[in-house]
Amino acid sequence: MASFQNQAVLSYNGQTTTSNITTGEIVEVLSATKTAVSAQYEVGGKVTYVYSIQNTGTTAFSNLSWEDDLGAYTVSGGAQEVTPLTYVEDSLCYYVNGILQPTPTIQQSSPLEVLGIQIPANGNAMLIYEATINSFAPLTKGSTITNTAVLGDATRISPVSASETIQIKEAANLTISKSLSPTTVTENGQITYTFTIQNFGNEEAGTEANVVISDMFNPILNNISVTYNGGVLPTTSYSYDQDNGQFETNPGVITVPEASFTQLDTGEWQITPGVSTLIVTGTL
Repeated sequence: MASFQNQAVLSYNGQTTTSNITTGEIVEVLSATKTAVSAQYEVGGKVTYVYSIQNTGTTAFSNLSWEDDLGAYTVSGGAQEVTPLTYVEDSLCYYVNGILQPTPTIQQSSPLEVLGIQIPANGNAMLIYEATINSFAPLTKGSTITNTAVLGDATRISPVSASETIQIKEAANLTISKSLSPTTVTENGQITYTFTIQNFGNEEAGTEANVVISDMFNPILNNISVTYNGGVLPTTSYSYDQDNGQFETNPGVITVPEASFTQLDTGEWQITPGVSTLIVTGTL
């Protein structure tokens, strides 16, 4: 609730006198909340935001502007400001009293600025949109993105602000690639399969993750030997059926360290994945 004061001045015959000071209060009838559908974010993911506006007054508001900063923050050291969220084109939906309206004018996409918002008397409106997590989003454990949206206009209302904070998802994010050496081999020759497991997440894939690598070797390999991260993997740590070529590590034998993250001078985050390597060698 905002207050205001006013005082009059009376002038006559070269003299002036002032009135008493009157004090009033402005009751703000517009309120807003901002909510993310998901409380967590991850590399390359999307977040859906809902900005809800309530008008408890008896007068409608029209042609308001709305701006969302998309989580903009200043890089450590204060060198520059970066924006970790990217508006998904054509994702904006605008509802008035629960009824979908034509998409209002999007003045710019970063920050996201929308013009022509209408709020009926004793009514409500909602702005719903999607944003992608881009390369400026912080990725280390405990990182957050806070974005703030403001509704207002030049003359009639005080800005109505609402913020939402989402936190980085703390989890492993694994990929696997497989290579063969040599790619051309004679009958009864020896070949080597190399499995490279990378973790792009900020959490180690430990024994509790029960990581398993399985493969059906075709052609079937004989007399296999297995190494894991440079050391011999005991035969008790995997199973191999030489009749059909089915290979499988025991759950939890394979672990992969978490990735490391570095913020570059540009403000972008660089990911160096954690890596584990499994090598299987055998003869055809």
